[in-house]
Amino acid sequence: MVTHIGLVGLGKMGNNMRSRLRKGGIEVTGFDPRPEVSDVPTLADLAAALPAEKRVVWVMVPAGEATRSVLDQLGDILGEGDIVIEGGNSHYVEDQERAAELAAKGIGYLDVGVSGGVWGLENGYGLMVGGSAADVESVMPVFDALRPEGPREEGFVHAGGVGAGHYAKMVHNGIEYGLMQAYAEGYELLAAKSDLIDDVHGTVRAWSRGTVVRSWLLDLMVKALEEDPKLALLDDWVDDSGEGRWTVDEGIDLAVPLPVISAALFARFASRQEQSPAMKAVAALRQQFGGHAVKKAD
Repeated sequence: MVTHIGLVGLGKMGNNMRSRLRKGGIEVTGFDPRPEVSDVPTLADLAAALPAEKRVVWVMVPAGEATRSVLDQLGDILGEGDIVIEGGNSHYVEDQERAAELAAKGIGYLDVGVSGGVWGLENGYGLMVGGSAADVESVMPVFDALRPEGPREEGFVHAGGVGAGHYAKMVHNGIEYGLMQAYAEGYELLAAKSDLIDDVHGTVRAWSRGTVVRSWLLDLMVKALEEDPKLALLDDWVDDSGEGRWTVDEGIDLAVPLPVISAALFARFASRQEQSPAMKAVAALRQQFGGHAVKKAD
């Protein structure tokens, strides 16, 4: 069983994961380009610090080119019997491609969807894992140190072969889009009825216990309104990490209807428009066919 791992990437997530692992009895050697947070100066030094019989390196850097670069380097540094864990939000197809490349060198590959954000240090991380059963079993002490307290099956799943972990996390994040959008729309409707609803924050907070819409996301909404009752300190621009798009793409490919997740994704796109060309077109059409009043542009 593995009790000492390397961890590449010590940002907001990685640094907290290193702390939780150490607290759980797992020895961690961390590497980050920033020397003030790194335990070793190079990836080669990280590999040299790990037990020679089975080196396990968890990669926790942004998906895309950053992850590809680290995996390429580890492919040259690690060898037969070692394991790479990709804990970012890579696309599952890319996991399968990278796993095949590393397998040719005798290096195992696990893809792990990690949920918990900045609260994971305290609460633990929900883990969705893809890869071989043997590799998963050998790294189980690491997963147990990271997951929330309680039954393993309520915070950890070996979802399937390589790619399954990130596929499960992709669907998880698509659901997250829909939940957040529903809470946001409910908040806006409450706030719009100011002639009747005197306490928007209190109303949302009253849903926190006993109701069917209670959740951790709702708790975070309550916290946000407590800190900024009218959300006046925030702009309405909402980015997307890519997983919502991948989820919708999968729905199209598999002919699975995803109306809620799709609408939530498109709502994020709308948040980035200073003006909506589509709504201008709607206004123009209403004016053309019905002579309806329109507002002139500033």
